[in-house]
Amino acid sequence: MLFLEISIVAFLLKENYASCLETLARTFMVSGLLVGVDLLLKAIFIFGFGVPLFLDVEIADRGKWGVWCTNKLLLTAAYGYILFVHFSKWRDKLPPRPAFYNYVIVMFVTTAVMLFSCGLAGIRGGFGLWLYNLTVVCYHSLYLPFLYVTFLADFFKEEDWLLDSAYYSEMKDAGFFDADWE
Repeated sequence: MLFLEISIVAFLLKENYASCLETLARTFMVSGLLVGVDLLLKAIFIFGFGVPLFLDVEIADRGKWGVWCTNKLLLTAAYGYILFVHFSKWRDKLPPRPAFYNYVIVMFVTTAVMLFSCGLAGIRGGFGLWLYNLTVVCYHSLYLPFLYVTFLADFFKEEDWLLDSAYYSEMKDAGFFDADWE
């Protein structure tokens, strides 16, 4: 999911500066590098320091919530920076697509809620653990439909279906479907 998230933002930020193949190659290299570093750091914390990152065994494990807070803080800062640049004088450096900003706003709010819930869970708040788990479930179950609605719904408009219906009605009026099949 992190690879997809980074790839989408990186690809949309490099929209008009290179050819498609070159942009995809650079995007996948940067995304792969960042996800690889994230994976390596999580493996070091899990196997090297014994921090149970993916287990809810003990809510009071400060190392676990420190790692998750740092992770979510970096993501929130990245999305916040993009929003800051959008409302600054450097706005022309970003893509002019409104769908991109809708994506960034939703992801900023999602990661900010996750950051807040990690902070609450880190100070032994039961509500923080519940909120974190809720946002993780919502993120993983709604991320792909959100991508479809944000970026692909316009591509798959119903105009094609209306055009097929128009062809069908023209063929019906011309008598193509009136033949006796007995």
